Amino acid sequence: MQILFSKKIILLATLLVTLAGQNSFAEKKMYRWVDDSGNVFFSDQVPPKAVKHRRESLNQNARVVEVVEKQKTKAEQELVKRLALLRQQQQAIINKQKSHDKVLLSTYRNVKDMTVALRGQMLAFDSKRKVVRGNLNRLELQLLQKQRKAAQYERDGRSIPVNLLTDIATSKEQINNTYVEISNQFQKKKRIRQQFANDIARFEYLIKIRETDENFDYLTAKHKAANELGLFICESTDQCDRAWVSAKQFIRINSTVAVDIETDTLIMSHAPYKDDDLSLSISKMDEVDGSQQLFLDIRCRKSSLGDALCRSERVREIRHSFNDFIKSTLPSGSERLHF
Repeated sequence: MQILFSKKIILLATLLVTLAGQNSFAEKKMYRWVDDSGNVFFSDQVPPKAVKHRRESLNQNARVVEVVEKQKTKAEQELVKRLALLRQQQQAIINKQKSHDKVLLSTYRNVKDMTVALRGQMLAFDSKRKVVRGNLNRLELQLLQKQRKAAQYERDGRSIPVNLLTDIATSKEQINNTYVEISNQFQKKKRIRQQFANDIARFEYLIKIRETDENFDYLTAKHKAANELGLFICESTDQCDRAWVSAKQFIRINSTVAVDIETDTLIMSHAPYKDDDLSLSISKMDEVDGSQQLFLDIRCRKSSLGDALCRSERVREIRHSFNDFIKSTLPSGSERLHF
């Protein structure tokens, strides 16, 4: 009887240990990963040499419960940092444009108001130019008188006084500075006239869109994180100007929504409306060393289908083709030198 009771105790203990082992196994994760050669591995532990691979954690029903992406190389990590910096620069351009649009819409009621404002600025420039021109005439007359006086000294066989020579040199410098001022005013007037022309076109566009588009939020969409960088580095300013023309065409070919913003530094399509929409933007950015570059960004609608689209091979191919597309449109060899 005592022996039988002891056997029962031993059997019960064995059963408890077995159940505990099964529970422990059930709670233990299984991992699945694929190496560089395409071999698939399953294990409850990830060896150090496999840490660099993308791996999935599986539950007891073999369902994926967690994914750890492939470890990035040093070059890939640098690429991510550069992409973040470029995105900050691009967002600054976008914010500046957005602020400028708000000023246009809050400052002017219609194009007539803008035309009146432009005329006022042009009249102010003309008035200032008349004043500067009057000063120039006065300075030139004073210089002429001083030069005649100096010539008289020479005809009389006398040395020209030092203070007279100094006055002549000072008058010449003042005249040169006045000419520079006139040139600067002319260039500024030209820039303002061009800026007003751009603003009028932009104002008309904003009014049209605001009247026809109930979702007037073309700049509110958040940028999606990109896996790889779309970037074209310019070799010269002339090449960048030529590439900028090609970049506009690239957007029109690959974006499924219309262009919303087009300035000297930013080309941007509308925010995506539908799940299968692709919105492209290209920014022209100045580097610290004086060079320029064109940066491509691709946005999708904020939805599960939109997120999947932005991670798709289609988007990856568009981003990869940007650099080659720009290069294919540029003159090569000696042709580029004459651009």
